[in-house]
Amino acid sequence: MRPTLFSGRTNRNATEMDWEALLGRPTEQASEALHSINAGKSILITGAGGSIGSALAMSIAQSNPRVLVLLDSSEQNLYRLDRELSISSANTPRVVIIGGVDDAALIDLLFTQHRPDTIYHAAAYKHVPLMESNPFAAVRNNALGTYRLTQAAVRHRVGHFLMVSTDKAVNPCSIMGASKRIAELALLSCSNPFTRMNSIRLGNVLGSQGSVVPLFLEQISRSEALTVTHPEAERFFFTMNETIALILEAAAIPGQKQILVPRFLKPIKTVELANYLLAQSGEVPGNASICFTGLRPGEKLREEFFSSIEHVAGNVGLRLCRVESVAVPEETLQTAMAELDHSIRRQGLEEMLQTVQRLVPEYQPSTLLADNHPAQMVCIHG
Repeated sequence: MRPTLFSGRTNRNATEMDWEALLGRPTEQASEALHSINAGKSILITGAGGSIGSALAMSIAQSNPRVLVLLDSSEQNLYRLDRELSISSANTPRVVIIGGVDDAALIDLLFTQHRPDTIYHAAAYKHVPLMESNPFAAVRNNALGTYRLTQAAVRHRVGHFLMVSTDKAVNPCSIMGASKRIAELALLSCSNPFTRMNSIRLGNVLGSQGSVVPLFLEQISRSEALTVTHPEAERFFFTMNETIALILEAAAIPGQKQILVPRFLKPIKTVELANYLLAQSGEVPGNASICFTGLRPGEKLREEFFSSIEHVAGNVGLRLCRVESVAVPEETLQTAMAELDHSIRRQGLEEMLQTVQRLVPEYQPSTLLADNHPAQMVCIHG
């Protein structure tokens, strides 16, 4: 059997391959000017062990920060990142902390000891079908965890807080998307003159952990049909280099209470991605090599970057625009967060969903959650 493009290649190689033919645009890296915004600062990255968090850490480590504070709940991911940084950026001071953003005592101690100037909040549960089966975890981590992090940032007067959000927060039909929308609301409500808070909505990062590319490559290596949910399903795709460049550009933009989204993007059908990988691997593209499995609970056919109740308020930077979004009063948010905390503690799904829908009225729960019978586990397909 002749070797193919992906023979023996790792997940990291998949993120570094040439995607420009598929995306139809140049995939530029962040400029030196963008990297310089982190020089001499104490930088906290939450979710540092994940795909985006670790790539961000590797990038910022090259910018001479005063200290890099890396927070993640995954011991193995943090260990791997720490090893990589010890090789590529041995002279960059770093602190590696195992824990979650919903641990208020840990976050307060971290802020007291390391006094971050900037927070890059990348920690989130992101897999839509898996979170439909674990709705309490999604809301606890993504919504409550972010809210508690914003409160700690305000108490400690952190200068800048940037959250990595998702297009799935727009008109959400998944609990993951709704929880990220609540996280956006937390930043809109808690931002103040001492701590400016902004969010950037991104789409699917090609080759990241839990994404469809590693799954497709694994299926190709096993000569299996590629599992695609629907022939018309389409998503916004980014390379990791683009993702880091967009995050750093968002961090460099002045102002607060902003939701930023990329400009000049067109969605790509997932089946086109599947066929691209088949062709690149030396296989014959076409429906004979693809199995359509159907949309899963919480999944949308098409994603969006802003909803009908939002509007683009203008371009900022080279590749971003600002979206005007509805906020909620801080007192309302505080009450709702207490209700969410209570319902999560007593595992009350119905009351939790009522609070979520009150905060995010455009959220339409999937039938899995609306019927109050979440499955124990959902099979993960592409």
